[in-house]
Amino acid sequence: MCTAKRNKQRGINIKSENMRYSDELSKMLRSAGANEGCLISLTVDGKEYKGILMPHKDSCDPDVAVIKMKNGYYAGLRINSGSSIKVLEQPNVKVTERKERTVKKGLPNLVLIATGGTISSRADAKTGAAAPGLAAEGLLDLVPEVFDIANIRTRDIVSVFSENITVEHWQEMAKVAEEELNNGADGIIISHGTDTMGYTAAALSFMLREISGPVVLVGAQRSTDRPSSDAFGNLLASVRFCGSSKASGVYVIMHDTMNDGSYAVHRGTRVRKMHTSRRDAFRSVNAMPVAHMGDDGKLTFTDDVPAASKKTTLQKKMEKNVTLLQFYPGMDPALFKDVVMNSKGIVIAGSGLGHVSDAMAKLLKEAADNGTVVVMTSQCINGPTGMNVYDTGRELQRIGVIPVMDMLPETAYVKLMWALANSKDADDTKRIMRTTLSYEMSDRRTADVVW
Repeated sequence: MCTAKRNKQRGINIKSENMRYSDELSKMLRSAGANEGCLISLTVDGKEYKGILMPHKDSCDPDVAVIKMKNGYYAGLRINSGSSIKVLEQPNVKVTERKERTVKKGLPNLVLIATGGTISSRADAKTGAAAPGLAAEGLLDLVPEVFDIANIRTRDIVSVFSENITVEHWQEMAKVAEEELNNGADGIIISHGTDTMGYTAAALSFMLREISGPVVLVGAQRSTDRPSSDAFGNLLASVRFCGSSKASGVYVIMHDTMNDGSYAVHRGTRVRKMHTSRRDAFRSVNAMPVAHMGDDGKLTFTDDVPAASKKTTLQKKMEKNVTLLQFYPGMDPALFKDVVMNSKGIVIAGSGLGHVSDAMAKLLKEAADNGTVVVMTSQCINGPTGMNVYDTGRELQRIGVIPVMDMLPETAYVKLMWALANSKDADDTKRIMRTTLSYEMSDRRTADVVW
């Protein structure tokens, strides 16, 4: 039986290819006067459920009503002939005017730059999925106590999830940060999606060569409409850090534990997202966090921070023709030859101390001989490359591959883009890659680094 015929028999209304409620459920909702946005009571199989009636998702069964419950989570309830629906409240739409905020003397002046991500997201009423939507002003409205700590102005650059952040977005963020710092801002906060936050933090760390104040990237693992959202605490911690510390540089501030009340300040070139959903997903790799902050805002520094410069300088040029590859057993050079040979720079996340197969080494030699700058990192989470230990590593160096100690692959990728765009030639690029510019690499090991 064709899909259209089955739908007709079940009473499903199809309009513009969007799935609707079944005839039976539609009749029950109309009889109760229940519209989307109403607070309703649903009795199903003798049990009562209360929540806001949400728009029907295209993927939902036509006999299912979706409600958003008081705890912030969604429930899909299959309605049958014995179910009942009662409207408890009509939608309460409040239209409020934002009060003009006055500048308070004696407080630091900060700028919040919004780029989207989960921290600015709420559940989309049509799909139930989180979508970026809150502008910078709306984000601050969620944490009004920040205005007792600092005067904050806002700028909106883009509103996207971080997988859609581009090199041009990095450049725009760096440009706005430089402008605002040189116009008197004491610090910059950038709200950003967590998935590629480490890449952006590294990019800004190289583009902003001298910084007159802190530049902090902050995000959230859970959207602001969820009771368990970490957005509020992370944003408040970022404002406190920028408002009270004299640190300069680029940092990421996120939850330090699963619970509220503890936050870590990570260097922009040393931080990685280590878990898909936990609040404490971010960790400093091969380094300690710069500082920790308690729920009272008290900062405890664990490492040195650079002194603020008098003026922020910007070098935002980036070479986009750079490739990041991870080596794996059986990697076929033929599959990657066109990519490798047509790239101006290649970053390899090699196995162990920084190794690839003999077959891949031949391709890397061909690329290096052709003028491509080839950089070796390790796909291990912790520890430095060690390309003098085995013959494999020594041979890779002999053919022109550059080891970069304990630099993260994503940081090396971003740095190579920056180095190629801001160097005289390939030799100068290699020199820059071997030189520590923003705490991005070290051959120093400390016993207190957690791995």
